[in-house]
Amino acid sequence: MARRRVGARKSRRFLTAGICAAVVATGAVVTPQAFAGTTGSSSASAGGGSFIERLRARFGQGGNAGGGNTGGNAGGNTGGNAGGGNAGGQNGAGCSDVELVFARGTGEPQGLGILGRPLAQALADELPNQSVGSFAVVYAAASNQRSAGPGATNMTQHIQQVAQSCPETQFVIGGYSQGASVTDIAIGIRGAGTQGEAIPAALRDRVAAVVVYGNPLGIRRQTIARAAPEFADRAVEFCATGDPVCGGGNNFSAHLSYARNGDVQDGAEFAAGKIGG
Repeated sequence: MARRRVGARKSRRFLTAGICAAVVATGAVVTPQAFAGTTGSSSASAGGGSFIERLRARFGQGGNAGGGNTGGNAGGNTGGNAGGGNAGGQNGAGCSDVELVFARGTGEPQGLGILGRPLAQALADELPNQSVGSFAVVYAAASNQRSAGPGATNMTQHIQQVAQSCPETQFVIGGYSQGASVTDIAIGIRGAGTQGEAIPAALRDRVAAVVVYGNPLGIRRQTIARAAPEFADRAVEFCATGDPVCGGGNNFSAHLSYARNGDVQDGAEFAAGKIGG
């Protein structure tokens, strides 16, 4: 599956900023203006079928939307080393050198999700001499998209807690689809979703890299680089060609391609490069 990335790297095009489009999460169409509080279930209850059903009907495609219900690393906030072999670190006991904080896409069970899990492993592989932990943002990932703001608050509060206990830990943050909106709000982008708490200015230097996939920010023809210039040189956004969420396309399958098209590895390499060996 072809994909687009802003910023040249390894003869491919890296996305250092968002794109545009109609918002979709792992199995659901969204509108940023619809984000408003957070509750309950991941399935839409609006008339005329669920968001995912409408999306499939629109593009004439069926099947499991992004594997939203496939093995979900439930409660996957163990904070362990993603790389297994990485030990030690400069922080105190229980602190990792690097921590990935990732928000899954809509409809996925609690955990790192179909992109966060392989990204955590790939990041650990890229940093063999550092300990790499991971945290799955705790939020509803509801298909009405009202959970993005509360998800950002959880991401921010977790970073604050870890930063206080582990003064040397660097963070890689990111998300997939609605999880990218969670990340946008956490880095202070206004209008990216429901209201949520942003990472305090004093801690933003601790965020070494931002890695997002299928970012709904593009529905406003915005990018992280433009909407949050402070993060422009440490953010990468991936948008598969034809993705209706971030690229204005009409290929629903493109939004589900990130786990297999090489962008996870590219995201890990980008983040590792920002952290250094």
